[in-house]
Amino acid sequence: MTLTTEDLLFSAEITHSITIPAHILHPAATGNESPSEPDTVELRPLRLIDLQRIQKAAQNQSYLSSVLMVQQALVAPQMTIDQVNHLHAGLVQFLLQEVNRISGLGIAGDELHQTVQAPLAKACFILAREFGWTPEQCAGLTMGQILLYLEMLGNNQEDNDVSR
Repeated sequence: MTLTTEDLLFSAEITHSITIPAHILHPAATGNESPSEPDTVELRPLRLIDLQRIQKAAQNQSYLSSVLMVQQALVAPQMTIDQVNHLHAGLVQFLLQEVNRISGLGIAGDELHQTVQAPLAKACFILAREFGWTPEQCAGLTMGQILLYLEMLGNNQEDNDVSR
């Protein structure tokens, strides 16, 4: 079955009910408390536009990125950035893992950093060589701009190959 554009776009709007284990929600509890109903939150997957906005707002502050990712993904209860900042670290870490999982970002931070940085560095090197840009100019480009310029270079190369 071939997916349609609507199918792909709709998948980004699906919310997920996530159960927070009691030991995550209340890490200091002794276990003598009476069992309570499972506590859940509603999360939505992060879209590419969310990640771009978060990256720009956090400016290489990994903790702020985590807080923003959780805040943007929370559908219920909705929370402000300040409220998410006041959650305990273990809860934010758990929620962030769930956000990554439902968003298809299920790889570790270091692995993600290496996966993104190697091709990105190569792309910036190519753009600097082809257009004479400085590293600072390349660093100021958005992912969309980098991809567009690389596509233009690729098309130009194909046109040159065909004309030979």
